[in-house]
Amino acid sequence: MFNITPIVRNLLILNVVIFLLQDLSPNIVNWFALHPVMSSGFKPHQFVSYMFLHGNFGHLFSNMLGLFFFGPLLEQHVLGTKRFIIFYFMTGIGAGFLYAGINYIEMYQLSHAVDLYAQFPSPEAFLDFITRFAPELKQSALGFLNDFEDQPKNISYINDSVSFVKKLYQDRLNVPMLGASGAIFGIIAAFGLIFPNMEMMLLFFPIPIKAKYFVTFYALYELYAGVYIKDSGVAHFAHIGGMIFAYILLKVWRVKRMY
Repeated sequence: MFNITPIVRNLLILNVVIFLLQDLSPNIVNWFALHPVMSSGFKPHQFVSYMFLHGNFGHLFSNMLGLFFFGPLLEQHVLGTKRFIIFYFMTGIGAGFLYAGINYIEMYQLSHAVDLYAQFPSPEAFLDFITRFAPELKQSALGFLNDFEDQPKNISYINDSVSFVKKLYQDRLNVPMLGASGAIFGIIAAFGLIFPNMEMMLLFFPIPIKAKYFVTFYALYELYAGVYIKDSGVAHFAHIGGMIFAYILLKVWRVKRMY
């Protein structure tokens, strides 16, 4: 399991090299990270290129650690070199598609809410908007909201509130998604499906746990976090997408359980 196979080694090197290049040219993220489909920065090639960018060293390290531990076994003993490459890219691209689809729905709803608020601004509507779309900002906006409630007809407060909701939309429209997590979660899901009864000893959970339970708990957490934990900075639905496409590919290829 700890013998680094050719494709895993090349992916590790490529991800590290590109991460180092990001510091030399900030535009790399603008060009190659996956932007929301409604953004002017979106380009189709980003469904592939986003997988090789990372936000920080911790992000890179955790993804490469997963690739290092689980990738070689799948490449060498299960899928082989050719299918492992296909698997890696298909789960990563699939993760990007699911994330982009969910993000499109969310951004469409936000855009509609912004337009509606701009037509009918009021303290009550502003509070409702913040509660629905930016609850993490509610505490910091209380001072402004109190002043707005005291003077609901004040044109300055009205304009400021409209500017706020429009800026919130534009800021989120310009937040791209990046990282190999979708493909890595696909690899982890495949490991759990193929070796469900293999016991694992996790770094922060030093009790043996079977792979099938680990993957199941992880998938349920990602689903919960994707629905209920907003603006965490983590693309939970991309993780779920990687897992879903991993399951589909293993079924299409008729890869059987080995342990």
